[in-house]
Amino acid sequence: MAKYGKKYQEAAKLVDSTKRYPLDEAVKLVKETCVTKFDSTIELALNMNLDQRKAEQNLRGAIVLPNGTGKTRKVLVLTKNANLVNEAKEAGADFVGDNEYLEKIKAGWFEFDIIVASPDMMGELGKLGKILGPKGLMPNAKTGTVTMTVGKAVNEIKLGKVEYRVDKTGNIQTLVGKSSFEAEKLAENIRTIMNVIIKAKPSTVKGAYIKDITISSTMGPGIKVAIDSI
Repeated sequence: MAKYGKKYQEAAKLVDSTKRYPLDEAVKLVKETCVTKFDSTIELALNMNLDQRKAEQNLRGAIVLPNGTGKTRKVLVLTKNANLVNEAKEAGADFVGDNEYLEKIKAGWFEFDIIVASPDMMGELGKLGKILGPKGLMPNAKTGTVTMTVGKAVNEIKLGKVEYRVDKTGNIQTLVGKSSFEAEKLAENIRTIMNVIIKAKPSTVKGAYIKDITISSTMGPGIKVAIDSI
């Protein structure tokens, strides 16, 4: 069994692990059980009844959180289109270019958090799949990062866009804000994500679609949330 520090153990005493808390109560509790000195990231974890091997159940998408994420993300825009270059710069992209950045990535440069690419770059980007794929950095049309509207994409990312994706074990994990956020704003972010995922339910799912909802802070205890309180 993993050993936890005193702060974690004290925080865990505040949480009833057998209870599923109403969302508003859970959000207040996740703020109370933060154990870090820094502004903790709050994460939402969903245990889903999904089989990633089935194409229609391989859920993936993105959404702009109404209250942002509390994190600043560096955006790299890859495009050969001069108009899109200007659009990306005006939208506040941190890096804009084409092949010169591909060469930098090949050489081990990763001073960015997300890539937005126009479709004409995907042939070259595909060759870097083994480098970008494992890091979760490959652009994808489903998440709006392969697009001809790069300015809009950059704006959304800067405003607080998060991606969600079901993993091999049927779980979805995504950040929903920071411990410094007001409880109401965290709850609104969580409800916004949950509404999108609920609407995306594949017709082939049998039985319960969402098995468990848990929220937690960085290094803090998990708090289960009652599904019917979303």
